[in-house]
Order: sequence, then C-alpha cells, then structure tokens
Amino acid sequence: MSRIQIPLDILTSRLNLGDRFAGVRSTSISTRFANLKPISEFLDLKRLSKPANFSEIQSRVNYNLGHFSSNYAVVFLMLSIYSLLTNMLLLFVIVLVVGGMWGIGKLDGRDLSIGSFKATSSQLYTGLLVIAVPLGIFASPISTILWLIGASGVSILGHASLMDKPIDEAFSGEAV
Repeated sequence: MSRIQIPLDILTSRLNLGDRFAGVRSTSISTRFANLKPISEFLDLKRLSKPANFSEIQSRVNYNLGHFSSNYAVVFLMLSIYSLLTNMLLLFVIVLVVGGMWGIGKLDGRDLSIGSFKATSSQLYTGLLVIAVPLGIFASPISTILWLIGASGVSILGHASLMDKPIDEAFSGEAV
C-alpha cells in the first residue's frame, strides 16, 4: 500500500511562509517589538472590507503579515498568556518543572540533605519526572496548544485578510 504524499510546498508557497519565518529567526526581541504599529493603525475600522476574491485575500495577507508582524506577535503572546491563565494546572506544572530543574541545578551535582533524608540529583530528577508527567498529561497541554493555534490563526489571518492595504500601497504594485 502506497503512502499518500501531500505536496506541502505547493500549499505553503502561495503564502510565502518559509521566507517569513526566516526573518523572524534572525531578529532579536528588542528589534522585533521596536516596529510595533500604533493601535489606531492596527485597528483602523475604516480600512476593514470584504475581499473580492482569493487573490485579493492572498495579496492582503502577504502585505499585512509583513506590515503588522510585531502586532501579530503581541496578539499571539496575549493569547498564550490567556490560555495559561485559564488552565491553571498547566501553569502550575510549567512552574513546577522550571522551578524543580532550577533548584536541582543549583545543587551543582551534590546530594540534597534534609535532616536524615538524602537524595542524589538523579533521584531528584526522577522524582520530578514521576510527579510532572502525570500532572502534565492531566493538564491537557495538547488541547491548549491546539486552541492556541486555532485562536491565533483565526484572529491573525482574519485580521490580515480583512484589513485593506493603505491607498499608497494599493497602487504601488500596478504597472503604469
């Protein structure tokens, strides 16, 4: 039985996603948020309109993903914080694992001694694993990640496809 092969390059080449993510990796956080557009420009209700066809949606998304990329990163960050605040068990597991790893790392390989109790760093890592994995599974991180992907996709791609280009940008691509 042969496998079904999905040509992902055909699907992603229309939105030019590979080049977009290459620019995100090469910039630092300070330069990423230095070009935030003002809220009045990002939420300009006068520029919202229904696109006429798919090529116009594609043109708008290509322009707006580049123009508002820092604003979209802030939207994704805010949705991430919201998803962690509404899933407190997942937030607790993340804090537990990060705090446990930090605490075990502060021991610098020495044994932990509390009164007559002694534990090696290997035993501490195992204990952290035994506690964190069942709690992590119960906290449903996969559904939280899928919700985050869906909510980000709908809000970011919805904004990018409905927000019209500025007048000066709309005519810059046309030949005279």
